[in-house]
Amino acid sequence: MRKDNRQLREQYRFGIGEWYGLSFIHLSPTERRSFASLSRSQQKQQPCIPRLAENPSQTCTKEGGVCTLRLYQLSGQSVSVAPGAEGALRTTCPYRFRQGLTVLRWVGETIIGHANPVIVKEVGFLEKQRELAESSEKGDDVGRIDMVLVHPSMEKFVWCALEMQAVYFSGDSMKKEFDFLLRYDGLEIPFPAGKRRPDYRSSGPKRLMPQLQIKVPTLRRWGKKMAVVVDRNFFDAIGEMDHVEDLSNCDIAWFVVRYKEGEGLQANLLPDFVRYTTLERSVEGLTGGIPVSLSEFERRIRQKLQ
Repeated sequence: MRKDNRQLREQYRFGIGEWYGLSFIHLSPTERRSFASLSRSQQKQQPCIPRLAENPSQTCTKEGGVCTLRLYQLSGQSVSVAPGAEGALRTTCPYRFRQGLTVLRWVGETIIGHANPVIVKEVGFLEKQRELAESSEKGDDVGRIDMVLVHPSMEKFVWCALEMQAVYFSGDSMKKEFDFLLRYDGLEIPFPAGKRRPDYRSSGPKRLMPQLQIKVPTLRRWGKKMAVVVDRNFFDAIGEMDHVEDLSNCDIAWFVVRYKEGEGLQANLLPDFVRYTTLERSVEGLTGGIPVSLSEFERRIRQKLQ
C-alpha cells in the first residue's frame, strides 16, 4: 500500500514563542498550565517583563499575554523549533520592543543624538476640521503620534516620531491553545493545537502603511524624521526598498531588531541594522512591488477578456 505523502512530510505550525515575557520552550508543564489559566481568566496581574525598566510595577495589558510567535515542526512524535530563520521569534506585541529601553536608546542616539531621550506618549497630531467639530470641543484630536523621543536639552528641542509595529496573525485564536495547554501534562514541547500564521499583509499594507502615509508628509514638511521599529522577519517580508545613505536625506528610518536566545527564560532583544528610506520607497516596499507598465497592464486586461 502506498503511504500517504502527507504522513512523510514534517508538519509545521505556529505557536507561542514567549508568554508573559518568558520563553515558552523553557516553561515547565506547571507554568504552562498556570499561564493558560491566567490567560483564559483575563486577569491583569502578570508583570510586563519588557517594560519593567520603564515601570517596575507595569502589568501585562496584552490579551492572552503572548509576546511572540514561532514556528514549530513535528517529526514523528518529536516536536522542536523549526530550524534557521523560520523558527525565529515573531513579535506580536509592540511592547516587546521596549525591553531594557535598548531600542529607544538606539533610536535616540541615531536620530536626535542622545541615548537617553525623553519619552512623550500619544501626542495629538490631527484635529477635526472646524466645520466637523461644531458638536464637540474645538481642537479635538482625531489622530495621534504614539511616541515622540525628545532630546533632554530643551534649548535644542530636537525630536523624532516613533512607531513600533508588531505582526498580527490569522487563523485559529490563541484561546484554542490555552484550552489545550490546560489539559497537556507532558514534559516535552507540545505541538501547537491551532493553525495560524503571521499575517504580514495585514500588518504592513493595511496597518502600518496608512499610518506612514498620514503622518510622514507633515513630518517631512517640518523637517522631522519617523523611526519605525520592526523585527527581522517583518522587515524580510517587506518588498525590496531603495535606501539612501545619509539620515538627512531620508523620511523614514527603519530600525530592525532580532532576538538572541540562550538557555534562560528570557530572550534578549538586540539591534540588527538601520535602513534609511523615503516615504515613497517605503510604500512600494510595503505593497510588495512596483506598478507594471501600461502596456503590460493592458495585455493582462485583454487576456482576461478572452
